[in-house]
Amino acid sequence: MSLLGRLLRNRRAGETHMAWNMPHLQGPASLTLTSRNFGDGDPMPLEQCAKTIRGADLSPHLAWTAPPSGTALLLLVVEDIDVPMAKPAVHCLALIDPAAGHLDPGALGVRQPAPGVRLLRSTIGRGYHGPAPIKGHGPHRYTFQLFALAAPVDLPEPERARPRAFLPAVTAPVLARGRLTGVYER
Repeated sequence: MSLLGRLLRNRRAGETHMAWNMPHLQGPASLTLTSRNFGDGDPMPLEQCAKTIRGADLSPHLAWTAPPSGTALLLLVVEDIDVPMAKPAVHCLALIDPAAGHLDPGALGVRQPAPGVRLLRSTIGRGYHGPAPIKGHGPHRYTFQLFALAAPVDLPEPERARPRAFLPAVTAPVLARGRLTGVYER
C-alpha cells in the first residue's frame, strides 16, 4: 500500500456533485445501461484501465435500451466518484447519436471514435480515460451515466468547454437516464 493512498484513504469526492445528481439532469431512470465487459457494481477488467497501470485504455462495450421518442441526443458522462478531490473526476464526456443503440469496445477512443460519437473534454483530456486510482486508496467507483436529451446542447463550441462548465450548460429536458457502475482498486 502506498503512503499517499493511506493518507488520502478517507478523502473522496462522493456522489453529491456527480452529473447524476445535478438538478437539471434529473429525469426518469428508465434507460438500462449494460456492458459485456462488467456488470453493475462489478470489477472492471484491466483492459479498460489506463495504460499507466498496464491497461489498454480501451473503452468498454456499452449498450442501452431504446431511448424515448423525441430524443435528440444522448449524453454520456463517465465519472470517478471516489477520487480524492472536491468533485468527481470526469473520465469521458461524449455526445452520441440516439440511433447508435450501443458502443463497441474502443468506440470512445480519441483517435478513432465510433460514427455518431462526438468526444468532448474531460477532466483528463478528450476521449475515454480508464481507471488508474492511487495505489492503496481503496476501491474506486466509475459511473457510466447516459442521459437522453430532448434537444441538442446549446453551446457554440461544446468541444472546447471544460466538463464543469459544460454540464451546467445542458438545458435540454432529460427524457430518460440510466447508469452503470464499474469498480477498480489497486
